[in-house]
Amino acid sequence: MLSVESIDPPIYAASPTDDDAVIAHALRILDARIRTGDVMSSPAQVKDYLRLQFARPTAEGHEEFGVLFLDSQFRVIAFEAMFRGTLSQSSVYPREVVKRALAHNAGAVILAHNHPSGTAEPSRSDEHLTATLKDALALVDVRIVDHMVVGNPEVVSFAERGLL
Repeated sequence: MLSVESIDPPIYAASPTDDDAVIAHALRILDARIRTGDVMSSPAQVKDYLRLQFARPTAEGHEEFGVLFLDSQFRVIAFEAMFRGTLSQSSVYPREVVKRALAHNAGAVILAHNHPSGTAEPSRSDEHLTATLKDALALVDVRIVDHMVVGNPEVVSFAERGLL
């Protein structure tokens, strides 16, 4: 089992830049854990993980779209922040998502993106994108388990809302 101390010495936040260091440290720990094939066993666990992913300094002020790639047993293979946009939108290319899913030999994915405005309410455009990706990924037998919209601090799950 990995411990915080086995990755790097502990970091304690005292300023915003220290907060960034703490987030980076937490992400290194989480990434090390998911490389061991952990199963994301609950929506709350996935939401917490994604909150951290989109709290990275590079995600501030920009909409980003990422994919959590899973094997057929829903064990985590990898997370990739695939597309970065502006304050209110990001262009997502289904072909690129399919290519990365095949490269990871993924059996399932969890889609995620942030709303820098702070509100996690999915838009009609988010719903349309999810349907388009669902159709594209289905052609190569990759299932969409969920699409999560990360606000601050709320995270909305399409699956929990019955939108998948």
